[in-house]
Amino acid sequence: MTQYRITSLETRDVRFPLEQGAGSDAVHSGAEYAFATTLLATEGNVFGTGIVLTLGLGNQLVCEAIEWLGKALIGQEIEELMADFGTVAQKLSQHPQLRWLGPQKGVVHLALASLTNACFDLWAKSRGVPLWRLLLDLDARKIVDLLDLSYLEDILIRDEAEAILRRHTSSRREREGVLSTGYPGYDTSVGWFQYEDTQVRELARQAMEKGFRAFKLKVGSRDGQRDVRRAFMLRELAGPEALIMVDANQQWTLPRALEMCAELKNMSPYFVEEPTHPDDIRAHRTLAEAIRPIPIALGEHVPNRIMFKNFMQAEALEIVQVDCTRVAGISEFLTVSLLARQFGLRVVPHVGDMGQIHQHLVLFNHIAMGHEAVFLECIPHLQPHFVNPAQIENGVYVTPQVPGSSSDLKGVRPEAQPNFTR
Repeated sequence: MTQYRITSLETRDVRFPLEQGAGSDAVHSGAEYAFATTLLATEGNVFGTGIVLTLGLGNQLVCEAIEWLGKALIGQEIEELMADFGTVAQKLSQHPQLRWLGPQKGVVHLALASLTNACFDLWAKSRGVPLWRLLLDLDARKIVDLLDLSYLEDILIRDEAEAILRRHTSSRREREGVLSTGYPGYDTSVGWFQYEDTQVRELARQAMEKGFRAFKLKVGSRDGQRDVRRAFMLRELAGPEALIMVDANQQWTLPRALEMCAELKNMSPYFVEEPTHPDDIRAHRTLAEAIRPIPIALGEHVPNRIMFKNFMQAEALEIVQVDCTRVAGISEFLTVSLLARQFGLRVVPHVGDMGQIHQHLVLFNHIAMGHEAVFLECIPHLQPHFVNPAQIENGVYVTPQVPGSSSDLKGVRPEAQPNFTR
């Protein structure tokens, strides 16, 4: 096996303006999608790309934190680095000075995510396989070596994590069919908050023609009847068999959430996403009890495995929307997925990176952990900017075959590799 040693680390502050109304919700508007990007160069023609999503302003702060945290990776050989990556991740997250800016949340945690994702991308490319294949080829012990399980000892120790993976090894073949059929997707782009009703209807029709049967609508208006009208409008258009989710993006107080969920109940939402403040575990628990059997989904603003553990223990969510560009990268994503399996919860990632990395991770979750293949969010805004964009056909993610995590951006590569060609 060829050795690939990390010779340099570079960052890129990459930003993409969105069309009017695109990406808008009850809290965020007029935003641009931005990636705080890590580039790990090697002596060969292989480099690793790591991305985390921001909404533009502050993206440069994450890049600066990447540079500070990532110094320890320079000179490391990628196979040696990944042999015990859980220890590496724990050490980086516990930086004695930068930890003060977290811990394990905010700018420094996003920086760790970008670094981690770059390491996994480089590792898969160095082996010449897509990320999902690399992960599936690892045994349970090696997978757990990638994880930082600290602060989870009360609910998930190492032996239990390995046992979850081993328990599903013999039945993998039953689930490997997803590699040929593809992973189902759902369309969020039909229902952005600032879109007029006519635009929502037209985009929903287009999405159905493309094979989608699941959609998400942004809610959280000051005028709650606007949300109710739009939700029932989408239900009527999509039909009774379609799955429709509503996403309040933390806009509601608990009393407001209780009121709105009661009004939306009759249009049968598949789940209610981020109904109130993302740190308010008790409010989510209260709401979850009140609106069952409608599930609560959250994770877009849950920054780490410890917070996820607490939400799970409190029975405050049913759909785990862990995002590898929000928690500490692929490693912590896998940890949270194991936690969800331990609690019997479904994982439907928030897709801040346009599905690029998560299309690999949900395949691993389904095949290796036995997670239900529910669906994966599809937001196509940035597809033209990726070298190997996620491919969606008939509402389904086509299994990626190119080595790596599908994270390379057009025109974004290490300056140390001026002659790089794909």
